[in-house]
Amino acid sequence: MGLARWLLAVCAAATLVLPAGAQDTYVGHGVAMYGDLKYPADFQHFEYADPAAPKGGSARYEGYGSFDSLNPYILKGESAAGIALVYDTLMEQAQDEPFSEYGLVAETIEMPADRSWVAFTLRPEARWHDGVPITAADVVFTFNTLMEKGDPSYRYYYHDVASVEATGERTVKFTFSTANNRELPLIVGQLPVLPKHWWETRDFAATSLEPPLGSGPYRVVAVDPGRSITYQRVPDYWAKDLPVARGRFNIDTIRYDYYRDRNVSLEAFKAHEFDLRVENVAKVWATGYDSPALKAGLIVKAEIPNENPSGMQGFILNTRRPMFADRRVREALTLAFDFEWVNKNLFYGAYTRTNSYFANSELAAAGLPSEAELALLEPFRDELPPEVFGPAYQAPVSDGSGSDRANLRRAKALLAEAGWTVQDGALVGPDGKPMTIEFLEYDPAFERVIGAYLQNLERLGIEGTIRQVDSAQYEKRMETFDFDVVVASFGQSLSPGNEQRNFWTTAAADTEGSNNLIGIKSRAVDALVDAIINAPDRASLTVACRALDRVLTWGQYVVPHWHLRFSRIAYWDKFAMPAVTPRYGVDLQAWWIDPAKEASLAAREKGLQE
Repeated sequence: MGLARWLLAVCAAATLVLPAGAQDTYVGHGVAMYGDLKYPADFQHFEYADPAAPKGGSARYEGYGSFDSLNPYILKGESAAGIALVYDTLMEQAQDEPFSEYGLVAETIEMPADRSWVAFTLRPEARWHDGVPITAADVVFTFNTLMEKGDPSYRYYYHDVASVEATGERTVKFTFSTANNRELPLIVGQLPVLPKHWWETRDFAATSLEPPLGSGPYRVVAVDPGRSITYQRVPDYWAKDLPVARGRFNIDTIRYDYYRDRNVSLEAFKAHEFDLRVENVAKVWATGYDSPALKAGLIVKAEIPNENPSGMQGFILNTRRPMFADRRVREALTLAFDFEWVNKNLFYGAYTRTNSYFANSELAAAGLPSEAELALLEPFRDELPPEVFGPAYQAPVSDGSGSDRANLRRAKALLAEAGWTVQDGALVGPDGKPMTIEFLEYDPAFERVIGAYLQNLERLGIEGTIRQVDSAQYEKRMETFDFDVVVASFGQSLSPGNEQRNFWTTAAADTEGSNNLIGIKSRAVDALVDAIINAPDRASLTVACRALDRVLTWGQYVVPHWHLRFSRIAYWDKFAMPAVTPRYGVDLQAWWIDPAKEASLAAREKGLQE
């Protein structure tokens, strides 16, 4: 998975709030988004980790597609699942706070009240797996290398970092080009640290299957290219007794086995070829796990609630294609998708329709725009749809028949307004060419949904096809924006920030490998992204996000899908986990193998087979 996709999962923003009495600078063990840190300087472990958790055992997880690289920081190649376990970052994010970080490689963080720079003091005990100390020179090397040779997404993420310098053997300072970008101290804290002495003799921009040198809790011990990768816990991991690591990284051996077909991997899971599977298909969750092992309690199906913003998943319309340039065409395509039928007949009614790019959070637009939102939107009134200035977007609702006539009539009318007419059963554009749409995918899980959608498109005279490719080809075509429609998602955090540049801005639209899959080029969007990044407080950030949400949703760039408020995880009954679950996601690194459960499972499994 390239960094562009990865960044969808780690995007976040923050504002430093200095403690009472602070004057010019703050020096501390961590930094919070807004308000105080949850954990004091002398905290012993995260609440969702158990320091008494036993170490040991092995776990097999599922990889999907293939991989040909162990470098997750470049655009080229497909990196292996789990490779981030090899590396440490300057700071570690807490999963039970909206956005707070605590020192990992960095012992302390320092910054002025105007947030114009940030400095880190590294821990003297921090070591690479070869025993060499981690130094400020490694941090400088990492940042400069990622900006020069890394995935293009880094250049958006760290756009406002003007310079980085080692001010001592264990001290490093990042100077910013602006004093208003409040998230920068924290996203710099997310920086993975790479070993300068190891990479200086290697080509960073090239894909490689050589196990990399890291400093993290695991190291690569076996690679079967494209098929499996195995990690071994580092017993003398330098950070194992730090509060951010205590009670975590408990499993001795972690192996990812790769499958090219999710149906095949499901059968492999039920046969206990691997131990844990995250499920994202409602029908499979409802009926696919039925098996003797499930009935006997050997397999556990868990629905774990979370408070994460769901972001936006949908059919992404590539506006670089002339047929999608007209907003009326894009709206017609949304009208043709019968979510109510799909949810009832394919998903067992499990999902909620998504109406916002910040769904399931306070950042989603609601009702009429506030005065503060209007102040951001008014300068662009002439170039925005009038609906932006009215009630918040709601996706069309159908009668659930699968071919709602009212919605299809409205879709036909919009297409006609845009110059598209039906000739001999085919929808033909102003240039005389019929509309044909290719849905690009590499996971057949969406074929049922797309198939239902294609029937309605056919009623409009549109020829739709499904093109399934392997994961490597899919990744390349995504990076070069070589598609008509894909299923994709734009993940969001509780505090969006710099990553929004990579999602929506004009500059990103022309940069291969960016996450502006839609191809949006809008002065209004660019300005609203800047407003998000430079928001001086939480209230301003919320206003800017809601305004951007209105522009994106009423731009009709995506045929919205659906979302859940919990994670679905199936696992063989050998795992144990802390009593407390993080509010903002599942931390599998806090789980462990329970020896008694594992022994019981083996006996029960043997009895089931007999």
